[in-house]
Amino acid sequence: MATHLRYQICIALLPALLSVPALAAKPAKPAKPAGAAAGTTASLALLETTDLHANVVGYDYYKLAPEPSHGLDRTATLIRQARAEFPNTVLLDNGDTIQGTALADYQAQVKPVGCGETLGIYKVMNGLKYDGAGIGNHEFNYGLGFLGQVTGKRFQVAGVEQPRRCAGPAFPMVLANVVSAKTNKPLFPPYAIIDKQVQALDAAGKPVRALLRVGIIGFAPPTIMEWDRRWLEGRVTTQGVVEAARRYVPEMRRQGADLVVAISHGGLDASPYSPAMENANWHLAKVDGIDAMLLGHSHQLFPNADSTVPQFNLPGVDKVKGLVHGVPTVMPNLWGKHLGVIQLQLRHDGKRWLVERERTVVQARAAQTGANSFVDADPAVMRLVQAEHEATIRYVKTPVGATEFRMSSYFADVGDVSALQVVNQAQTAYVQDYVAANLPQYKDLPVLSMTAPFKSGVAGAADYTDVQPGPLALNNAADLYLYPNALYAVKVDGAGLKAWLEKAAQRFRTIDPAETAPQQLVNLDVASYNFDTPTASELRYEIDVTRAPGERIRQLSWRGRPVAADQEFLVATNNYRASGGGHFPGLDGSKTVIASPDNSRDVLIAYVRKAGQLTRAANASSRSWRFTPVKTAGPVVFPSAPGMAALAAEAGLRGVRQVAADDGRGKGVALYAIDLSQ
Repeated sequence: MATHLRYQICIALLPALLSVPALAAKPAKPAKPAGAAAGTTASLALLETTDLHANVVGYDYYKLAPEPSHGLDRTATLIRQARAEFPNTVLLDNGDTIQGTALADYQAQVKPVGCGETLGIYKVMNGLKYDGAGIGNHEFNYGLGFLGQVTGKRFQVAGVEQPRRCAGPAFPMVLANVVSAKTNKPLFPPYAIIDKQVQALDAAGKPVRALLRVGIIGFAPPTIMEWDRRWLEGRVTTQGVVEAARRYVPEMRRQGADLVVAISHGGLDASPYSPAMENANWHLAKVDGIDAMLLGHSHQLFPNADSTVPQFNLPGVDKVKGLVHGVPTVMPNLWGKHLGVIQLQLRHDGKRWLVERERTVVQARAAQTGANSFVDADPAVMRLVQAEHEATIRYVKTPVGATEFRMSSYFADVGDVSALQVVNQAQTAYVQDYVAANLPQYKDLPVLSMTAPFKSGVAGAADYTDVQPGPLALNNAADLYLYPNALYAVKVDGAGLKAWLEKAAQRFRTIDPAETAPQQLVNLDVASYNFDTPTASELRYEIDVTRAPGERIRQLSWRGRPVAADQEFLVATNNYRASGGGHFPGLDGSKTVIASPDNSRDVLIAYVRKAGQLTRAANASSRSWRFTPVKTAGPVVFPSAPGMAALAAEAGLRGVRQVAADDGRGKGVALYAIDLSQ
């Protein structure tokens, strides 16, 4: 068995903490319960945040405006309320914490935090007295060197020099299924055991203090090896979530864990189990010894009685009570919009604490209290990161150019390229220049580019790219290109290009022309960042949404001629896609011919600076695809932000109209109809 280091919190620094997390360095004799006799009862509320994505405060750095709908500063209020309600709580984070906003990029790439400094969001989490955390896939986006530094770890991995241990969170971080290729040991401690002195009642109903040992174990999606291949390949390996759980959960019990809480960054998938599964927690729930699961990654809400999301409508999943094969489970959305709460009722049998599952209550508590109202933000959060927040604002105001037209993703699903074409132009120009300078063997190959509408209303009506006409600054570039991806280029043939576009066209549902009832056009289960879209004037094709997925791309042509199956292209994309992200056919890293050290966003900024002024004619008029015209008996509808129909007309889209101010999903998003015959 692997050995584990005992994690000790300095009481002098954190006098308010009632718990001392432990990660035993050598097998230690389990502590006996203090004051817990047979019949003793207690309640424990597990509190979870997930997918905060560096939204420390409710502020949109892309629009340079406060945004009350999200932010850890509002979740902090929910946390305070829960602690006032429940006598015993454990606060845990699920991961995808350090990446996702301009503030995160500023601290990681523009003015990196020093070794002795604590990352902004970890400063706040320390202040909120988190008890522990897991690691998500986006923690790896900035590389292992940065991750090791900000988490206070010294990774033993090839190519990462860490001369000393740096400042990190004041709570344990756990990850059981990512292993150093150099040492064959977990990159982080696989688990921690947190000693909590809890308020309890003895068998006679008299208040007593008792020891409760809460074990936490973390899991990340094994697919990080595809998504961040450039940072991870040759340095770490992954194990299946189930295999790692079966190894460490019994060990946690032997080390004295009364409860085992799985902090697993993923959702649910009932497909046959594979160690490479991205969302393996439907299977994880079947592993003996797990008392509760805290989930994330999918950016969904669970429990949710009204959810139509397929992963919450699987056998063994109770979306009303929040159970997966009987295991209490919660997933509190994203960006701090909700706080996950699992209320466990415990009884001691004289030997150990037992969970009374029939009395367990699972909730996801919302920061939103009404149509346009939210809980108050905790002002202490902003005070902790005021300097970092203001520095980020100053940075993102740096001018880079100007645009004469509005660049938005409100109608990218139905053909608006106003927020896409300039990204493709920048990537195409970069690859063409790179080939001319370094890869003359590819000089005769056509260069295409793929990008996607990264923001499509998942988090509500404000969650769309929207750059107003006028000066362009760095925050606008970050709005157009949301992720810190590197620019890659792959070589594909015509058959591979068609397969790529077919995969992207899964963004749409299959439409029955004879159906008279409204039909949803957009398949919201397919993320918009997987709707890869070219915008080259020389490339043309149709998407026939009346056909089944895989049979939709019609009349694919290059410069007026049908694309041959063996015709070769270079396609500019990002490291995520080129390395297998999204599971696009043939894209597994083997077709990469350019692995640029430059981020796609920096490439975009350089292009805009050179262009100076963007115009619709030059930078937003090349649409490669259209829907195959079809007359439908009933309306075909899709969601977008309310009151934006005029933008569709400006983009040259015909037959688009708003039909309802709310699409019924409770996100403040409107419903539009499109006439597919035009």
